[in-house]
Amino acid sequence: MIDKEKIKKAVRDILEAIGEDPDREGLLETPDRVARMYEEIFAGLHTDVKDVIKIFQEDEHQEIILVKDIPLYSMCEHHLLPFIGAAHVAYLPRKGKILGLSKLARIVDILAKRPQLQERLTSEIADTI
Repeated sequence: MIDKEKIKKAVRDILEAIGEDPDREGLLETPDRVARMYEEIFAGLHTDVKDVIKIFQEDEHQEIILVKDIPLYSMCEHHLLPFIGAAHVAYLPRKGKILGLSKLARIVDILAKRPQLQERLTSEIADTI
């Protein structure tokens, strides 16, 4: 679970370290805003992607399944700066097993909502599917 109080203290410390006054009007709520933002953008850390996967048995379906332009945003783990993009996910069903189309986007979202590297995110999506 994300410790919002620790994040608030850390943000306050950062503001002081860069020479800002965390008690000035424009910054008073910043630690809380950042803590709530981190709770959302790192939600994938506390979500097991396997919990959202639902596999359907379609014995006759053997064509490629493709979902394009899945929006994603994540945080670079090296600098904690955001990166955004779009994922195009395709796979060939094996033994008639397919995922619901919405689950592909959900997998991308969960895996992106973690400190990430773009290259690793790609591999994690592929490995999950």
